[in-house]
Amino acid sequence: MANVEVSLKETMTSIEGTLGVALVDYGSGMALGTLGGGKDLDLAVAAAGNTDVIRAKVRTMEMLGLNDEIEDLLITLGNQYHLIRLLRGRGTSGLFLYVVLNKANSNLAMARHQLKRIESELEI
Repeated sequence: MANVEVSLKETMTSIEGTLGVALVDYGSGMALGTLGGGKDLDLAVAAAGNTDVIRAKVRTMEMLGLNDEIEDLLITLGNQYHLIRLLRGRGTSGLFLYVVLNKANSNLAMARHQLKRIESELEI
Protein backbone atom coordinates (compact mmCIF):
# COMPACT_ATOMS: atom_id res chain seq x y z
CA MET A 1 0.00 0.00 0.00
CA ALA A 2 1.20 3.49 -0.83
CA ASN A 3 0.78 6.72 1.08
CA VAL A 4 -0.16 10.07 -0.51
CA GLU A 5 3.42 11.17 -1.23
CA VAL A 6 4.35 7.87 -2.87
CA SER A 7 1.15 7.87 -4.94
CA LEU A 8 1.74 11.41 -6.20
CA LYS A 9 5.34 10.55 -7.14
CA GLU A 10 4.17 7.35 -8.83
CA THR A 11 1.67 9.35 -10.87
CA MET A 12 4.32 11.85 -11.98
CA THR A 13 6.81 9.15 -12.98
CA SER A 14 4.63 6.35 -14.35
CA ILE A 15 2.17 8.36 -16.45
CA GLU A 16 3.94 9.83 -19.45
CA GLY A 17 3.28 13.52 -20.04
CA THR A 18 2.14 14.33 -16.50
CA LEU A 19 2.54 18.04 -15.72
CA GLY A 20 1.01 17.97 -12.25
CA VAL A 21 -1.07 15.90 -9.86
CA ALA A 22 -3.14 16.63 -6.77
CA LEU A 23 -5.06 14.58 -4.24
CA VAL A 24 -8.16 16.60 -3.38
CA ASP A 25 -10.92 16.45 -0.77
CA TYR A 26 -14.03 17.44 -2.70
CA GLY A 27 -15.96 18.16 0.49
CA SER A 28 -13.71 21.11 1.24
CA GLY A 29 -11.99 21.69 -2.11
CA MET A 30 -8.61 21.50 -0.38
CA ALA A 31 -5.62 19.76 -1.94
CA LEU A 32 -4.22 17.19 0.50
CA GLY A 33 -1.07 16.91 -1.56
CA THR A 34 0.31 18.20 -4.85
CA LEU A 35 3.30 17.53 -7.05
CA GLY A 36 4.35 19.33 -10.21
CA GLY A 37 2.42 22.26 -11.56
CA GLY A 38 4.12 25.65 -11.58
CA LYS A 39 3.37 29.30 -12.20
CA ASP A 40 1.13 28.44 -15.16
CA LEU A 41 -0.56 25.55 -13.34
CA ASP A 42 -1.61 26.41 -9.77
CA LEU A 43 -2.77 23.05 -8.47
CA ALA A 44 -4.42 24.51 -5.35
CA VAL A 45 -6.64 26.75 -7.51
CA ALA A 46 -7.33 23.86 -9.88
CA ALA A 47 -8.26 21.60 -6.95
CA ALA A 48 -10.89 24.05 -5.71
CA GLY A 49 -12.27 24.66 -9.21
CA ASN A 50 -12.52 20.99 -10.06
CA THR A 51 -14.39 20.37 -6.82
CA ASP A 52 -17.14 22.56 -8.27
CA VAL A 53 -17.12 20.46 -11.46
CA ILE A 54 -17.64 17.25 -9.47
CA ARG A 55 -20.39 18.76 -7.33
CA ALA A 56 -22.21 19.97 -10.46
CA LYS A 57 -22.01 16.54 -12.08
CA VAL A 58 -23.26 14.81 -8.92
CA ARG A 59 -26.23 17.23 -8.74
CA THR A 60 -27.01 16.62 -12.42
CA MET A 61 -26.93 12.86 -11.94
CA GLU A 62 -29.30 13.21 -8.98
CA MET A 63 -31.71 15.37 -11.00
CA LEU A 64 -31.66 12.78 -13.78
CA GLY A 65 -32.26 9.98 -11.32
CA LEU A 66 -29.10 8.16 -12.37
CA ASN A 67 -28.22 5.50 -9.83
CA ASP A 68 -24.55 5.23 -10.72
CA GLU A 69 -21.12 6.48 -9.64
CA ILE A 70 -18.64 8.73 -11.41
CA GLU A 71 -15.50 6.83 -12.36
CA ASP A 72 -13.60 9.71 -13.88
CA LEU A 73 -14.09 12.98 -15.72
CA LEU A 74 -12.05 14.22 -18.65
CA ILE A 75 -11.62 17.82 -19.71
CA THR A 76 -9.82 18.24 -23.01
CA LEU A 77 -8.06 21.52 -23.71
CA GLY A 78 -6.05 22.51 -26.77
CA ASN A 79 -2.74 21.36 -25.26
CA GLN A 80 -3.73 19.43 -22.16
CA TYR A 81 -5.92 16.69 -20.74
CA HIS A 82 -7.31 17.24 -17.25
CA LEU A 83 -8.27 13.91 -15.73
CA ILE A 84 -10.28 13.71 -12.50
CA ARG A 85 -10.59 10.27 -10.90
CA LEU A 86 -12.90 9.84 -7.91
CA LEU A 87 -11.45 7.41 -5.41
CA ARG A 88 -13.45 4.47 -4.07
CA GLY A 89 -10.93 2.55 -1.97
CA ARG A 90 -10.95 2.07 1.77
CA GLY A 91 -10.52 5.42 3.52
CA THR A 92 -10.60 7.43 0.28
CA SER A 93 -14.29 8.33 0.06
CA GLY A 94 -14.74 12.00 -0.82
CA LEU A 95 -11.34 12.25 -2.49
CA PHE A 96 -10.21 12.54 -6.09
CA LEU A 97 -6.95 12.46 -7.98
CA TYR A 98 -6.52 15.33 -10.42
CA VAL A 99 -3.93 14.85 -13.15
CA VAL A 100 -2.87 17.31 -15.84
CA LEU A 101 -1.30 15.75 -18.92
CA ASN A 102 0.54 17.27 -21.86
CA LYS A 103 -1.68 16.30 -24.77
CA ALA A 104 1.24 16.05 -27.22
CA ASN A 105 3.12 13.30 -25.39
CA SER A 106 0.58 11.39 -23.32
CA ASN A 107 -1.54 8.34 -23.93
CA LEU A 108 -4.95 8.92 -22.40
CA ALA A 109 -5.96 5.26 -22.26
CA MET A 110 -2.69 4.31 -20.58
CA ALA A 111 -3.00 7.24 -18.16
CA ARG A 112 -6.47 6.08 -17.09
CA HIS A 113 -5.17 2.53 -16.66
CA GLN A 114 -2.19 3.66 -14.55
CA LEU A 115 -4.35 5.97 -12.46
CA LYS A 116 -6.70 3.10 -11.64
CA ARG A 117 -3.70 1.04 -10.51
CA ILE A 118 -2.33 3.90 -8.39
CA GLU A 119 -5.76 4.36 -6.81
CA SER A 120 -5.89 0.67 -5.85
CA GLU A 121 -2.56 0.98 -4.01
CA LEU A 122 -3.32 4.26 -2.23
CA GLU A 123 -4.00 4.11 1.50
CA ILE A 124 -4.88 7.21 3.48
